[in-house]
Amino acid sequence: MTATVANPLERLTEVLGDDMGRVNALIRERMASENAPRIPEVTAHLIDAGGKRIRPLLTLAAARVCGYQGDAHVKLAATVEFIHTATLLHDDVVDESGQRRGRPTANLLWDNQSSVLVGDYLFARAFQLMVEPGNLRALSILSNAAAVIAEGEVLQLSAAQDLSTDEATYMKVVRGKTAALFSAATQVGPVIAGADETVVQALFDYGDALGICFQIVDDFLDYGGAGAEIGKNLGDDFRERKLTLPVIRAIAMADAEERAFWERTLGKGVQNDGDLERAMAILTARGTLESTRQTALDWANKAQAALNALPAHPMRAMLIELAQFVVRRAS
Repeated sequence: MTATVANPLERLTEVLGDDMGRVNALIRERMASENAPRIPEVTAHLIDAGGKRIRPLLTLAAARVCGYQGDAHVKLAATVEFIHTATLLHDDVVDESGQRRGRPTANLLWDNQSSVLVGDYLFARAFQLMVEPGNLRALSILSNAAAVIAEGEVLQLSAAQDLSTDEATYMKVVRGKTAALFSAATQVGPVIAGADETVVQALFDYGDALGICFQIVDDFLDYGGAGAEIGKNLGDDFRERKLTLPVIRAIAMADAEERAFWERTLGKGVQNDGDLERAMAILTARGTLESTRQTALDWANKAQAALNALPAHPMRAMLIELAQFVVRRAS
């Protein structure tokens, strides 16, 4: 397998390099603030941390595959990245995280107040940007996604530490906090291109399935990966008492001793040295890491199948490779 195919995200970044350069320039322009210099300081810390920019790339790719010729896709891609960055700033405060993309989080370097308020500023900038193309349907898609993301985060907050959380609730959380922005990113491209509704739906379905796959892989890697791979500390979800798919499945299969372990560590938050290692051993023994990996693969396959409705196009092939790449992180 060639190096190009091995990392289709880099290939996509290269092919869309001109458009992505315009997106990055627009992001820097709009994150500026004459009155509050802390805003660009905090924003630059996160944006310059080397994130994959997968969401704005999806918007650009979806527009390209539909033959779009204007410049609204640049503003909408920047909108998507601003929404994503704002949610990261808020998430790190809620989760009390200390690391993001391998660097100290903004709330650790500055304070919680700065992170929350700068996140609010980026949301406001996102709404300014999404209005500018003058496409009411694109505005509706992105503004709805912003609301759904917030819903997903609140649902996750209430589901955390609740050992009765089931897979259906987990999927609602994933669709809210992650897949909603992926599907919005891929849907606005065909919408501004005036594409056929079949194509709009296909790209929405692709983004939805890819977002779900992306989050499930992240949840898998939190127990089965390495800190460098996921840009955070291994076991953060365990320490933050999040009920993710491998844990939910292990709890459903737990014997009395395992149930007591999960009640103590996740239900009550009493965690001792060696508990993370024991949690990982239980997940491995119960086979839930492997079943989670398989579920991620199933969603990657759904993402690829959704693209069957699109005409042949080099960008379509790259989007298929991207779905394969996302799930390959868990192999």
